[in-house]
Amino acid sequence: MSHLLEIRDLKVTFGGLDALSGLNFHIDEGEIVSVIGPNGAGKTTFFNAISGLVEAAEGDILFEGESVLGLEPHQVTGLGIARTFQNVRLFPNMTILENVMVSQHCRTRQLVFGALMQTKAFKQEEREIRERAEAALGFFGSRLVGYRLEQAAFMLSYANRRRLEIARAMATQPQLVLLDEPVAGMNPMETAELTGLIGRLRSEWGFTIVMVEHDMRVVRDVSDRVVVLDHGVPIAQGSYDEVSTNPEVIEAYLGRPVESRA
Repeated sequence: MSHLLEIRDLKVTFGGLDALSGLNFHIDEGEIVSVIGPNGAGKTTFFNAISGLVEAAEGDILFEGESVLGLEPHQVTGLGIARTFQNVRLFPNMTILENVMVSQHCRTRQLVFGALMQTKAFKQEEREIRERAEAALGFFGSRLVGYRLEQAAFMLSYANRRRLEIARAMATQPQLVLLDEPVAGMNPMETAELTGLIGRLRSEWGFTIVMVEHDMRVVRDVSDRVVVLDHGVPIAQGSYDEVSTNPEVIEAYLGRPVESRA
């Protein structure tokens, strides 16, 4: 059986230094896989390589058996891969609804003529885009709907900006969602809520998920598998219990113990 996403011997280099080296990775449809590691391990570079934001020096990235190397980010999104960012990237002066509607540009079929002439097909597509956007926003309860639909994104709290970014990814109709530190900056209550929502993204929306996260409680509670990177190299993978007790993983996070002197 072929994997939904497969990384083969991926290498990414910046200024002669390897940010990723010899990375082999796969995710099957319906899985939730977390990628963890200390700061500088290459986790976000890994996401950037998949989504077309950095070039690979070696190796390949296959999505549904087809290479995505060399594609522009919008083309990767069009194939069915959506992502969020470690530092939230929204259109701050656009409304909440507009932020989610514009993300669906990769799915539109009507061209400039339809927009100028306001054809029946264009209006139907606009309705569908709005309905899809409202459904994604409604996934988060009352926080992003109702009167908030017409609020500018910059007016949102930090936690709601993160929710909005996830909603924007959802609306692109992806098969695979890449979540880059989705609970960063959230308080314990917000973190617990979003942890539950990540599971629902799979069970209710059918998404396959790869997540980069530093909060080990979130990783423990949602992951089917965990992959650990250190200095761009995979050092362990398996269940949360397996990797959390792996000596190499403990050393990567805490450092090598100081040897006692005789």
